[in-house]
Amino acid sequence: MSRQIKLIWDFRGEASAKTAEHHEIHLKEYITIEKLPLNITGFEIKNEMHAIAFMVVTDEYMIAVRDALKPHRGELYL
Repeated sequence: MSRQIKLIWDFRGEASAKTAEHHEIHLKEYITIEKLPLNITGFEIKNEMHAIAFMVVTDEYMIAVRDALKPHRGELYL
């Protein structure tokens, strides 16, 4: 079984929650346009000044998605 990697985009500031929520829409659009077999996306509010949007990819798609979308960081998804 292939590893799952959570690609993360960080947003900071007063509008971070809305920005992360909106960014998730674009991540879903990218998955649809590229016809990727991925379905885990989301956003999380860390505090009032920091939120993240994320997409979970497998090893097979990680490099292509990373190069196209330039996430700020990544971590193993458990």
